[in-house]
Amino acid sequence: MLTLPPLELAGRLAMAVALAVFMGLAFEETYKTEERSRPGGIRTFPMLAMCGATLYLIEPAHAFAFIAGLLGLAAWLHAYLRSAPAKPEAPTFMVPASNLLAYVIGAIALMQPPWVAVALAVAAVLLLGTRERLHRLIHVVPRDELLTVGEFLILVGIILPLVPHERVSSLTPLTPYGIWLAVVTVCTLSYLSYLLQRYAPIKNAALLPAVLGGAYSSTATTVVLAKRLREAKQAPADISAGIVAATAIMYVRIGVVVALFDMHIALTLAPALVALAAIGAALAIYEWRRPRARSAKTNLVVLPKNPLQIPAALIFAALIVVISVISAWVRGAFGESGILVLSAVVGATDIDPFVLNIAQGGISGMSVASLCAAVLIAASSNNVAKAAYAIGFGGMAGRRPAVMLLALALLGLLAASIYIVKA
Repeated sequence: MLTLPPLELAGRLAMAVALAVFMGLAFEETYKTEERSRPGGIRTFPMLAMCGATLYLIEPAHAFAFIAGLLGLAAWLHAYLRSAPAKPEAPTFMVPASNLLAYVIGAIALMQPPWVAVALAVAAVLLLGTRERLHRLIHVVPRDELLTVGEFLILVGIILPLVPHERVSSLTPLTPYGIWLAVVTVCTLSYLSYLLQRYAPIKNAALLPAVLGGAYSSTATTVVLAKRLREAKQAPADISAGIVAATAIMYVRIGVVVALFDMHIALTLAPALVALAAIGAALAIYEWRRPRARSAKTNLVVLPKNPLQIPAALIFAALIVVISVISAWVRGAFGESGILVLSAVVGATDIDPFVLNIAQGGISGMSVASLCAAVLIAASSNNVAKAAYAIGFGGMAGRRPAVMLLALALLGLLAASIYIVKA
């Protein structure tokens, strides 16, 4: 039985009527500017909301009166849809759906927390008011992107809930759930950058394309931009600045990834990451503002591959497992010094699996300061590799960004040594 204080009951009823009026305004602006005979609107929806609330209050235990009213409304709307084809405009299901939602919003306002009714009403108004924009998405969003979203839902909604939360091997302290959660986290961050790079108008937005490329993969961005350095007749300062900016955002990405799994390590690591990111940003801005050799036609956009492909996700998960097993063996055989050497080795390739292994507790028996040092060494090693890519793919034009990347690597090693002293 519904037992609400009189004042709260009155407030909820008033909220239901106000939300129905809100929906009615959006409905009339969308569907009744030219055709007034369509059911629903600024008067009908509040009446339906009051009917739904009243019938629910009559018998709230089983809601038989409310159900009877709902069936009656559905029968009337069915009759409307059957008669609508005889009219000039074809019927739309949005009309009966809006009327049904207006009816149930009264009962929902009484049964559920207020935010539920408000959320439903706001969502309905947005769907009504953005009809033309939503229909235009059919021509904007390609079919491949819909398949990409489907793959993301498979990663998050099907695979993640099914993997076990318990350890399945003594070789690594990580659980399958933790490993796949790490995969989903990195893929989501990369996918957000992927969408912005592909659909946002960022081609002429200064260093923003390179920043988004760094959020996706600073290594891939360095390789692509270094190739453009070689293709250019001169050494454009904006391409060089883009390479450094991609590395600067890498430190932000590392901090976000670590914070999602271990806030204590992230807070300890934050001063070094913030300092390195700021220095990298300052170097990129300095290079961008160089008065010579900057071209207005330079394209810094790096279109990435879809990061949500299931085979790629499985390979990334396998890399996390391999890194975790190797880390556990190195820790037992060579101690902390072995882990620091390992961080320099793996940093030359892809640092994400190593960083995720640390953030999820894959290396036990080490202090937080030592773990932070390992992350910084891996990042510095990655910068050395990118400096080599800048020269290897960009030729002599890649010397300037390579020097800046090496400077960031040295600063990262200096920060790592400070953490090692504190350990």
